[in-house]
Amino acid sequence: MKGILPSLNTPFSKKGDLDLKSLEKLVKHTIRSGCSGMLGLAVAGEHKLLSFQEKIAFIELVKYTNKERIPFIVSVSDLQNEDSIKLSKIAKKNNATGINIQINQNTSTADNLKLLKEIAKVGPEIIMVQDLDWLGTGLSQKKILKLFDEINKFKWLKIETQNAGKKYTKIKKITKNKLHVCGGWAVTQLIDALNRGVDAFIPTGLEFLYVKVYNLYNNGQVNEARNLFNEILPIINFSNQNIDISIKFFKKVRVKERIFSSNFCRNKEAKFDKFQHKEANKMLNLINKLNQKYFYLFE
Repeated sequence: MKGILPSLNTPFSKKGDLDLKSLEKLVKHTIRSGCSGMLGLAVAGEHKLLSFQEKIAFIELVKYTNKERIPFIVSVSDLQNEDSIKLSKIAKKNNATGINIQINQNTSTADNLKLLKEIAKVGPEIIMVQDLDWLGTGLSQKKILKLFDEINKFKWLKIETQNAGKKYTKIKKITKNKLHVCGGWAVTQLIDALNRGVDAFIPTGLEFLYVKVYNLYNNGQVNEARNLFNEILPIINFSNQNIDISIKFFKKVRVKERIFSSNFCRNKEAKFDKFQHKEANKMLNLINKLNQKYFYLFE
């Protein structure tokens, strides 16, 4: 897997129920946009606010719609290790390519290894470890290397930390490029990451635009890729204020794209004040202009 692997939003009806019809549209949109894969049930998908049965329904719907056309990674992160293991087993049963799981730096490496070994026994062939620390440097190189050396299925590291650029390079060096590295959290450092040889990127939304940036860069049109990415940056700067704003904003984008029936978020903190509403609408207009310029129009 190399390229753009978006983190799927979880659609809800206006009443807050899981909206599988909208999810089906999102999966088809992701495939149509030229993405190299997709990640489901992650932070952007409000996984903490889904029941276990809803997670199963989500996985089954993606399997049915995707038909293994592009890789599908299932995030199994949970406060209860038992549920992470159960969900890994369900992911494999539904032909998922791999699983993603967040590892806490403050948990002992021995406990990390125990969990990953259990997941490796029952889950798909790929384990993606999520190194998430928005305010710090995340997992230590020592911990990452230990996990990589002992878990054969640990093939991907999703880095979402401060100073991510230097970490990309260091991890690729100490694992001799054998551990695939991807960037998340809207990959604000996309061009820098491409320069460093990062393998994949996990944004939320703007799939056609991200894929175009990636393809331009890899076709040798680096300046064109940079110029397009610079056009996207105001949108990312707005959405990246915090995760709740990001989730709400990209659900508004999905409604505008006629993919979601509602921008309902279960997290009550995911809402705009009047100033953010105004700015969000400006960003929707900017997306419309970029799509008109490069692809298609919102109506």
